[in-house]
Amino acid sequence: MEHIPESMNYIQIEKHGDPDVLKLSSQSVPDPGLDEVLIRVEAAGVNRPDIMQRKGLYPPPPGATDVPGLEVSGTVVKTGKNVTETEEGSQVCALVSCGGYAEYCLASASICLPVPEKISLEHAAGIPETFFTVWTNVFERGQLKSGETLLVHGGSSGIGTTSIQLGKAFGATVYTTAGTQEKCEYCKNLGADAAINYNENDFEAEIKTLTENRGVDVILDMVGGPYFPKNIKILAAEGRLLQIALMQGYKAEVDFRPLLMKRVTLTGSTLRPRSIKEKAEIARALRKEVWPLLDSGTIRPIIHQTFPLEKAADAHRLMESSSHIGKILLKPDEK
Repeated sequence: MEHIPESMNYIQIEKHGDPDVLKLSSQSVPDPGLDEVLIRVEAAGVNRPDIMQRKGLYPPPPGATDVPGLEVSGTVVKTGKNVTETEEGSQVCALVSCGGYAEYCLASASICLPVPEKISLEHAAGIPETFFTVWTNVFERGQLKSGETLLVHGGSSGIGTTSIQLGKAFGATVYTTAGTQEKCEYCKNLGADAAINYNENDFEAEIKTLTENRGVDVILDMVGGPYFPKNIKILAAEGRLLQIALMQGYKAEVDFRPLLMKRVTLTGSTLRPRSIKEKAEIARALRKEVWPLLDSGTIRPIIHQTFPLEKAADAHRLMESSSHIGKILLKPDEK
């Protein structure tokens, strides 16, 4: 049995504000509840909800730790009394509601997944948040099918690089938008059938040309605001718009006539507030449908850069600059 120290390093949000409020601190190592496991963290993923939490715009669920971090990879060092499916010593990656920016992290056993064969333990930290999000939105809510078209806004983000790979793996034509030519080229090299530089071209016009005015079947959008009316216009008949964030605004003026004429489905979701039971169902679907693709190396998490835990502020600054491609990770034992 591995020795577990009494205290651990973690990142504290001292007060709400800019990245400099993220400070390395120390607290007791948490003890797993009945259905939880304690993970010695190899790496933790950095996500935009962490930035919102830092700014005071996205508080953790009631009763949860205020340590940021929504996904980790690492080794299970202790299990709760009811846990039977995950053993001590197992290498896992896990979706968590908070607590990832630390040397040790609690996770519900039912939301832990084995580290895929072709993925390193460190890089596995870049899997849970984006793969859970893309699977539940694009494939469960959006019902993307082989032969359909998918438009992913922000194709170079963690969500974007995951969506491109999964869309292609399941037989869709995938279009994406990105902000630079370099990012567009990366998206195409990853499998996107077309990548539109939204700083140089109007994606509405480009999609109409690419689809010969038919439109796309599914759109995954994190932007909101000014994208909303354009998205409605470029959906095909029976199209589905999946709204998962609102980075450019919560409000838009929209002509809803196309929504009626084309029988459009508009849906949105967040992941963090959903119940353990709901997340466990997504985990089971991923294990069955997506893990074989990760195990074989057909798809992988795209990792941009890994920072030592104490450099969490630098990791947040990089994410807010939007100059990265793929995922940003924190590593507790890296100096």
